Amino acid sequence: MQCRTDCGACCIAVSIGQPFYGMPLGKLAGVPCVHLSPAMRCELHGDERRPALCKAFAPEREYCGDNREEALKRLTKLEAQSMPDGVFWSVNL
Repeated sequence: MQCRTDCGACCIAVSIGQPFYGMPLGKLAGVPCVHLSPAMRCELHGDERRPALCKAFAPEREYCGDNREEALKRLTKLEAQSMPDGVFWSVNL
């Protein structure tokens, strides 16, 4: 599956707990990455400064669904499920 045009769900829904270029404190779930372009594309794609988590993420229907809204819901749910009990490092979408 190819990344969907005008989506950016993975650059919004997912938290990044490690500091990375441009976001020295990491990124909260639900907060757009500073490297998400107005066209909803990662401006660090192919750049060595791109976080390892992002490099490892590949678009798949299971995560991305059939549209942007579905991708945001699925990734937000997976983010919450991956956190220890009682912890969800997020901003409401």
